[in-house]
Amino acid sequence: MAEKHPYTSGTGHIAQTITQLRKAFPAVVNADTLKKFEIAPNNETYLLNILKFLKVIDPDGKKNATVAPLFHKNDDEFEPGLAKLVRDAYAQVFDTYGEEAWVTPTTKLIAFFRTHDDTSEVVGTRQAATFRALARLAGKVNGSADPAVPKTKTTTKTKPATKKPASAVAAPTPAVHTPATPTPAVGNGQQSSGMALTVRVEINLPPGGDQATYDAIFKSIRENLLNGNGA
Repeated sequence: MAEKHPYTSGTGHIAQTITQLRKAFPAVVNADTLKKFEIAPNNETYLLNILKFLKVIDPDGKKNATVAPLFHKNDDEFEPGLAKLVRDAYAQVFDTYGEEAWVTPTTKLIAFFRTHDDTSEVVGTRQAATFRALARLAGKVNGSADPAVPKTKTTTKTKPATKKPASAVAAPTPAVHTPATPTPAVGNGQQSSGMALTVRVEINLPPGGDQATYDAIFKSIRENLLNGNGA
């Protein structure tokens, strides 16, 4: 049976491991090595499987003398070299999708790994994410999780700005000036030369009162308010 494709739950650990090996590549890379570097605690085995799958280290964890020099090169040489390691290790993927494997949608990669390795959806998803992480490190795709085009073919088109039509501004409504109506003054018959005063009187008539009661009320109002006799 063909070797199953490796995976890890945190793809960021792959970049950490590759970065560390480019700084210093120990003669042996094992779980203790990764613990020393504080990379992927409790997940060291998954990362070691990825390195073995790429033939970076042998089954015993010893560094591949043929591959190790690649990790000391600059990005312009390292990325193509890593891309070749990935292409060789994932031969079945490239046999299926060709060079477009680098940018194959994640959903298709998941389906491929699940079918090829007879794995669960969770494992297939992690296998696809691992392949995508290696593709990014190899400089084949941009940093997006599901790239649409290879990094080397990315073009940027600037769309001309569309001038928005000016919003119609409603004309201000002219204010309508209504002249105030002077109110005649009330009191003892004298006219006030200044401010006019209006007095409103509210009368609550008792429901059980007779005609004499009503007459007395209106007489009191006339004498005390209208004629000013109560002043």
